[in-house]
Amino acid sequence: MVDAESVETRAIATTRIEPGAFDGWGSGLLGVIIFSGSLPATRVAVAGFTPLFLTSARALIAALLAAVLLFALRQPRPSGKDLASLTVVALGVVIGFPLLTALALRHMTSAHSIVFIGLLPLSTAVFGVLRGGERPKPLFWLFSILGSATVVAFALSGGGSGSPMGDLSMIAAILLCGLGYAEGGKLARRLGGWQVISWALVLAAPLMALLTLLTLPASWQDIGMPAYVGLGYVSVFSMLVGFVFWYRGLARGGIARVGQLQLLQPFFGLALAGLLLGEPVAWTMVAATGAVVLCVGLARKYA
Repeated sequence: MVDAESVETRAIATTRIEPGAFDGWGSGLLGVIIFSGSLPATRVAVAGFTPLFLTSARALIAALLAAVLLFALRQPRPSGKDLASLTVVALGVVIGFPLLTALALRHMTSAHSIVFIGLLPLSTAVFGVLRGGERPKPLFWLFSILGSATVVAFALSGGGSGSPMGDLSMIAAILLCGLGYAEGGKLARRLGGWQVISWALVLAAPLMALLTLLTLPASWQDIGMPAYVGLGYVSVFSMLVGFVFWYRGLARGGIARVGQLQLLQPFFGLALAGLLLGEPVAWTMVAATGAVVLCVGLARKYA
């Protein structure tokens, strides 16, 4: 015999899932939009700062904000067994991706670099497979290869003002970022989403502080205001605030479902590069991005 009260309780609990799921999609979408401005902002910032200073300064500023947030909300410290995973996250999303994209954007436009961002969900999925021991269907690997081939063909064609050094830097950045996302997603099950990026920033803070001091600009007078605005954006929004909304969306709406929103990032980024920076966005760039997003979407479907 079924208890009527328990049935009613389950029904009420079920009705509460939908608002949370809707809120998850909204938070995830906001996170993707924030991340979409990262490459255009980096492109502006490297016009005034060196890539190494930009990488260390943005991480240091975000780490200070993260430390205040962790202290104010009285978050427990991670255990010793979590330090290795936090180090991987820091190397991937705090140091590796920002530094390599900054180096790449000295050799290409942000519009060209955004095409590579279409591979980020695939990179994350591949490292998720390696870390989680999953067995995707053969079609997953087929569409993965097709998406990668599209990016390589576009890079070799020379479209979008790219360069071999810039292309290689972007590919390395995507690989490290995917590793950092996958490791962070695994660790977030114990620590929580925004706590992972906050502790990773705090962990990297001493090294970032030292690098910031060693790479200080020789003269601040020659640096234009747009470079400062770019530094501020990637420090506050790309490095911290975006992750707060992104991980909140994943937690409330589901990792697999809300994670698909990341496929929209190249389109938002291309729009920002064209509207804010006045960079040319050729139809080949849009076509390549669309093909990559399609392949990544199909690959994720069969993951």
